[in-house]
Amino acid sequence: MRSEDAEPRVEERSSRAGRNLPAAIAVGVGLGALVVAALFLLKDAFVAVVAAALGIGLWELTRAFATSGIRIPFVPVLTGGVIMLVSAFYGGMETAAVALALTVIATLVWRLTEGADGYVRDSSAGVFALSYLFLMGSFVLLMLAETDGPWRVVAFIVATIASDIGGYAAGVLAGKHPMAPTISPKKSWEGFAGSLVAGVAAGILTVTLALEGDWWVGVLLGVAGVVMATLGDLAESLIKRDLGIKDMGDLLPGHGGLMDRLDSLIAVAPVAWVVLHYLVPVA
Repeated sequence: MRSEDAEPRVEERSSRAGRNLPAAIAVGVGLGALVVAALFLLKDAFVAVVAAALGIGLWELTRAFATSGIRIPFVPVLTGGVIMLVSAFYGGMETAAVALALTVIATLVWRLTEGADGYVRDSSAGVFALSYLFLMGSFVLLMLAETDGPWRVVAFIVATIASDIGGYAAGVLAGKHPMAPTISPKKSWEGFAGSLVAGVAAGILTVTLALEGDWWVGVLLGVAGVVMATLGDLAESLIKRDLGIKDMGDLLPGHGGLMDRLDSLIAVAPVAWVVLHYLVPVA
């Protein structure tokens, strides 16, 4: 009788959490170790890690869009996207902007061979994927290119992850008031409050200790990171609802697809670059 009573409570916790927690932690630690190793051993290796991650994200996005009959021109978007990332790191944003413009043209031309049916739909999806993934990702490599770039990237990633962890914990323990029930039913205002506390704390610690910046810049980074991470997560939830899918993929146990973890990071990256570039002098 006790085992029968206990089982629903376990299922209820799992359902409320929305993920396999042990698997999620194991995968998160493994990815974190890979990122840290690439960041501090060789910057060029981290460029390759970012390119590989966004390439996998594009593959997941292409498969997800295909379920609704939308065909992203994968080859030109991937090729041009990787060139954008490399250009941002080695040549700056102006070079990356040229790569972006040329890739948009290449995407339009590539799709010509398949005829008029769905041309606008598929070409628009290609430009969307290029911007959503590789343009956003370029800002990560702009941070990395600075002399103290690895620590800038750490500050950006830690603030974003802290937001996710704080929101998850507060949402599971105290979430009662849905934030956007029609988009993401499990997101709550209590979870958002938890994200703010964790994100701001992480921002202050990383900015003051790792970058020797002012504490109020850490607060700004934390708040901006939490807001953008939440909006990025909601935006991807809406994309998945529109496509009629639960996850972007199943590559990462306990997380879903890689895009289900990248959605917050790519949304935070441009804002984090602005805050750190203009408010924290290069050490």
